[in-house]
Amino acid sequence: MRPDRRSRRRRVRVVGIGSGGLDQITVEGIAALRASEYALAAVKGPDDPLVDLRRRLLARHAPRVELVGVVDPQRDRSSSSTSSGAGYRGVVTDWHEARSLAWERALAARPGDVAIPVWGDPAFYDSTLRIVDRIAERGRLDLDVEVVPGISALQVLAARHRLVLHEIGGTVTVTTGRRLREVVAAGADNVVVMLNADLPLDDLADWRIWWGGNLGDAGETLVAGRVGDVLPELRAHRERLRAEHGWVMDVYLLRRGDGEVA
Repeated sequence: MRPDRRSRRRRVRVVGIGSGGLDQITVEGIAALRASEYALAAVKGPDDPLVDLRRRLLARHAPRVELVGVVDPQRDRSSSSTSSGAGYRGVVTDWHEARSLAWERALAARPGDVAIPVWGDPAFYDSTLRIVDRIAERGRLDLDVEVVPGISALQVLAARHRLVLHEIGGTVTVTTGRRLREVVAAGADNVVVMLNADLPLDDLADWRIWWGGNLGDAGETLVAGRVGDVLPELRAHRERLRAEHGWVMDVYLLRRGDGEVA
């Protein structure tokens, strides 16, 4: 008789944990962590501060759950490889494949249900679901994947600045710092920007900006105003946060001209 594959199916819970505050995780997210045998996290260096934050989160809300780190494969960030859209997608695809193989080895070596804590919400510019899908598609592990939504940096930014992210009857475009110029050139005039290697705002001096750095963390910093007036301050805050905390994650709303917040 063939074994029942369902009896070996393992639950993988992809859990949004908020943008940095230890209490931003939802009640549903806490329950998902506590129902897992262990949690898995990518480790990007020997002193990765975001791994420590995940450990602190588990200690606070699911103290019996151990965090298992997986050394993250190196990603090609050279300008020669990522200057074009096709080149960038190729680099990211290769990195996803390497990461999925590393995670698959970690899952194969350690049985039981696993939680994967995801910064913010798994639906916003995060690779976790794509990587878990790659593992499942290879078919060597029988996985049952569940997604638990989290509080995104977009929500926290809006709350901290007391904002509605769109004007009355308007739209909001969500993009990355890498593609900001592209969406502005296409006519977007109300844009939320995530994943910023820098602040490419020199040509947008007359736009309004509402910026947040390391939202939810002890180093949280907020700035709002005309881009041309506050850009040097924003850049100084980014460097300070990186130096003081070992990491910086920022998100901001840009609105063309002097439009009022709606």
